[in-house]
Amino acid sequence: AMLRLRLLTWDVKDTLLRLRQPVGESYAAEARSHGVQVRPEALSQAFREAYGAQSRRFPNYGQGQGLSSQQWWVHVVKQTFRLSGVHEDRVLTRMAEKLYQDFCSAHNWEVLPGAVETLSQCCQRGFRMGVVSNFDNRLENILSQCNLRHHFEFILTSEDAGFAKPDGRIFEKALHLGGVPPEQAAHVGDDYTRDYRAARAVGMHSFLLRAVGQDKEPEVPPEHTLPTLRHLLALIEK
Repeated sequence: AMLRLRLLTWDVKDTLLRLRQPVGESYAAEARSHGVQVRPEALSQAFREAYGAQSRRFPNYGQGQGLSSQQWWVHVVKQTFRLSGVHEDRVLTRMAEKLYQDFCSAHNWEVLPGAVETLSQCCQRGFRMGVVSNFDNRLENILSQCNLRHHFEFILTSEDAGFAKPDGRIFEKALHLGGVPPEQAAHVGDDYTRDYRAARAVGMHSFLLRAVGQDKEPEVPPEHTLPTLRHLLALIEK
């Protein structure tokens, strides 16, 4: 292979796993089970607002600001419902705790097409593998539940690392865990700034998973672009 790669690091959300349904649908179903009717679209919109505000106020799940990621998420969920007109505290607390648990299981996540065979082939070819994800500490459990955990030597979340992509320090931590220099590592992800550009900034190779019809970023050459995960090995082994 032209690229002398020894380590592959992987983003998770929308690279290996995606939500089975929009957040608003999951939240609306939970509300219904408590006798509360809220429109899924209203909840999806409210979630974007609540999540955005919380991320600006307490970046990276409140790391270093005295919050646990569970408290961080419970606030986002309650705020989502409040913005949608649900204000009864007892119900809010029950729904928030239940949804926090639900998003920790395979119940709400599905594996993207091509992920299992690609990860398996990469392992068979002897690549070391790790995860680098802006996720909270539920990720390891989610990957286990979705039967992907065994492919990886390490799972590095932004909550664990104390830094979130595109901060280069999370990638440096991954390189340290993998025990390889950056030029022998490549990162695979779906976000131009957080995945592709951030990994390259620390000297790693990078591949950008980009669904057909997504906006083309001008700076990504075709040999770094994956229409699907199944294209990865052909690009690495060219």
